[in-house]
Amino acid sequence: MPTTAHPADSHDRIRVVGARENNLQGIDVEIPKRRLTVFTGVSGSGKSSLVFGTIANESQRLINETYPTFVQQFMGQLSRPEVDALENVSPAIIVDQERMGANARSTVGTATDVHAMLRLLFSRLGQPHVGSPQAFSFNVPSVSGAGAVTIAVGKDKGKKERRSFEITGGMCPRCEGLGETSEVDVDEVVDRSLSLNGGAIRVPGYSADGWMVRIFAESGFVDGDKPIAEYTEQELHDFLYRDQTKVRVANTNMTYEGLIPKITKSMLQKDRESLQPHVRAFVERAVKFLPCPDCGGTRLNEGARSSRIAGKNIAEVAAMQITDLADWLATVDAPEVAPLMAGLRQTVASFIDIGLGYLSLDRSSGTLSGGEAQRTKMIRHLGSSLTDVTYVFDEPTAGLHPHDIQRMNALLGHLRDKGNTVLVVEHKPEVIEIADHVVDLGPGAGRNGGRIMFEGDVAGLRASDTLTGRHLDHRASLKPATRTATSHLQIRGATQHNLKSVDVDIPLGILTVVTGVAGSGKSSLIHGNVPAFDDVVVVDQAPIKGSRRSSPATYTGILDAIRSAFAKANGVKPGLFSANSEGACPACKGLGVIITNLGFTQSVETRCELCEGSGFSDDVLEYTLEGRNIAEVLAMSASEAAEFLPKSPAHATLARMVDVGLGYITLGQALSTLSGGERQRLKLAISMAKKGAVYVLDEPTTGLHLADVDNLLSLLDRLVEAGNSVIVIEHHQAVMAHADWIIDIGPGAGHDGGTVVFEGTPADLVAAGSTLTAQHLAAYVGS
Repeated sequence: MPTTAHPADSHDRIRVVGARENNLQGIDVEIPKRRLTVFTGVSGSGKSSLVFGTIANESQRLINETYPTFVQQFMGQLSRPEVDALENVSPAIIVDQERMGANARSTVGTATDVHAMLRLLFSRLGQPHVGSPQAFSFNVPSVSGAGAVTIAVGKDKGKKERRSFEITGGMCPRCEGLGETSEVDVDEVVDRSLSLNGGAIRVPGYSADGWMVRIFAESGFVDGDKPIAEYTEQELHDFLYRDQTKVRVANTNMTYEGLIPKITKSMLQKDRESLQPHVRAFVERAVKFLPCPDCGGTRLNEGARSSRIAGKNIAEVAAMQITDLADWLATVDAPEVAPLMAGLRQTVASFIDIGLGYLSLDRSSGTLSGGEAQRTKMIRHLGSSLTDVTYVFDEPTAGLHPHDIQRMNALLGHLRDKGNTVLVVEHKPEVIEIADHVVDLGPGAGRNGGRIMFEGDVAGLRASDTLTGRHLDHRASLKPATRTATSHLQIRGATQHNLKSVDVDIPLGILTVVTGVAGSGKSSLIHGNVPAFDDVVVVDQAPIKGSRRSSPATYTGILDAIRSAFAKANGVKPGLFSANSEGACPACKGLGVIITNLGFTQSVETRCELCEGSGFSDDVLEYTLEGRNIAEVLAMSASEAAEFLPKSPAHATLARMVDVGLGYITLGQALSTLSGGERQRLKLAISMAKKGAVYVLDEPTTGLHLADVDNLLSLLDRLVEAGNSVIVIEHHQAVMAHADWIIDIGPGAGHDGGTVVFEGTPADLVAAGSTLTAQHLAAYVGS
C-alpha cells in the first residue's frame, strides 16, 4: 500500500518551523502532502501537540478568518499556535475520538445523514404516502393551525396578510420523539414535610438559598415557608406542573415553570451518560424510564409507522443491524430513485467496510465508544468529493480487533489515494507499516519529549535506534506457565444486547483477558454483569466529570496534602493555597485566564497578565516549600513531584501515577486535556490502593506506545500478585499472550456474535486455531 514516490516541489510539503506548542521544543519538520504520515512516540511525547495543537489548529484558524466578521463572531476565535512559521497548510478535517455529544435525539442514522436519505426514500416509495421527508422525522412535530408568520404578498410589499400553515412531522406526540416516557417519583424529588425555604426540593442544584428555589418561593403561586404537605391541590399543581409563566422576582422579570417539566427539560431529555455522576445517580433513583407505549420506542407517530416499503416501515429499517439493512436495500428496485439508492447502498457499505456493520441506525450516538464515534465520523468523508484536504486521525484503530485493522488501513489508503494528506497519530505496528512517511517524537514524555527523533520511511525507522524503531518488531511471548484460579464469578443466562443467554465462569485470582471482534459482546458481558458482584472496581475511559478548575491534583486528592504541607511550613491556613478560594488571583478569580463575554458570540479567553496564568495571588506566591511556591509545585510532572515530596502523604498516589505510566503529566493541568487512555490510567492510580478487589479494565493499552505495553503488563502482574483479580477487555495481542486465561466472544459482531467461542489458556487458544482471535494471536507469537 505505501506510495514510494516523494514530492519534489517544496509546495508539496507542509513546513513547520519552530513549533513550541505545549512541550514541543522549537521543532522543525516537513511533512509530504498527499501522502499517509504516521506520528509515533511515547504517550506525552508531543504527537498531539504537533498534529492537532499546531497543524490542524492553524488550518482551522486560517479558514475561520476567511469568513465575514459577523460569522466569525458566532464561530468563536482560535488562538494562533506557538510556532514561528507554518507553510503550505491545506484545509484540515479532524476525525477524533471525542464522544458524539449528549443530544438524546442524535442517533447513528441522524449523525451520518443515512436517516435523512431513508426519510427521502420513504417519502417517495412508502405506501400509503403520508407526506414529505419531514413526515418520517422523529425530530419534527406535527403542527397545524393559523399561520404564525406574517408574509408579504403580491407586488405591494407593504401589504401583508396572515396565512394558515401545516407542518407534518413524524414525531410521536406522547414522548416527543425520544422513544421513552419518564415517570417521576415525586417523593424522591420533594420532601413533603419541609417547606421550599427549608430545603424541600431534593434535586441537585436546587439549594434552599439558591435562585432556582427563590423563583418558586417568591413567585406568588405558593408559600415558600409552608410545608409541601400542607399545599392545596392548586398550589401543588402550580408548584409541580404549571406551564411557563412570566413572574417578577427581586424586581426582575423571570420565567416560572413547574418543577417536573423544568427538571424534565434540564435533566431527563439529555443523554444520561453525559450527566455528572451525582445528577445521574439522582435521575436513576427518582425516574423510571419506559418505552413509549404509543410508539413502542420507535420515536415516530402512527402515520410514519404506517407507511411501508417491501413490508418494512422506517422504524423497522432503522432498527436493523446494518449488515441486514444492506441486504434489505438490495431488494428495493425502483428506477425513479436510482441515484438515491446508489448513495444509500454506498454509505451503508462504508459502515460495513469500517467495521461498524453490527450497529443499527436507531442507536443513540451518545452510547458509542470513542473508537466507534471516530469511525462513525469517518462515514461522512469516505464518499466525499473533496480532494487535497488534510485528514487528521487520533488512533483510528482504538477498539479494533486485529482482524478489523486491515480494513481501517485500506480506508486510510483510500483517502490518501483520492489526493488527500492523511496524518495519523498511532501506536499500532500494523498502521505504522503502511505509512509513506513516519515522524517519531521523543525521546521521552512531557519535558523529556517534544523533539523529532526520526523522519523518514518505515525501513529507516526500523533501522533507527529510537525507542519506536527498537520496539517495532518486538513481540510478546506466550507464558510458559499460567496461574491457577482461586475461585470464579458465575454468570448465567446473560442476555444484554446481543448476548445469547451466555453462561460463563470468570476466574478470580489471575489475569483474565476477554477478546473478540468489535461488537461481539465483550463489553456487554463484562460491564453488564461483573459490576453486580462485590468488591468490583471498574476502571474505564469515560470522561472524568468536573469543572474547568479540575486537575490531576484535585481529582486524586494530592492537592490537599500539598496545601497542608505549605500551610505547615509557613504557619498559615491551607485555604490560602487554593486557587478556588482565598489564594485566588483577584483578576482572574483563580482561573488563570480572563474570560471576555461578547454577548451573543462565544466567549474569548486570554491569559491573565496579573498572575501570568498561575491562578494565584502575588501574596500566596511569596510562600515557599523547599524553595518552591505553590504554582511551581503544580507545574511539576508527577515524576518530579514524587521526588520533591518523598515523605508526603501524597507520595503514594504520585508513585502510583508514575507506576501506571503517567509520570509525565503535570499536577495542575486541566483534566479535559487528558486522553481516554490517560483518564483510565489516572483512575487506576487512585483505585490501586484497594486490595483483594476485582479490577475491570477496558482496553488499557489505548494510547500506549509499544515500549509502554510491557510496563502495563508488569503492572497487571503486580496487581494480581498483590491478591487482586484482573479482568481486561483488550485487543492487543501482547496482552492476550500474557494472560492466564482467555475468554473469546464471537464468532462475529452484532447478531453474528454474542456467544463464548473459546475459554482457556493463550497456548490452548493458539493450538486450537478455531477463532479469528486465535489466528491473529498465532501469527503474532509466530506459531
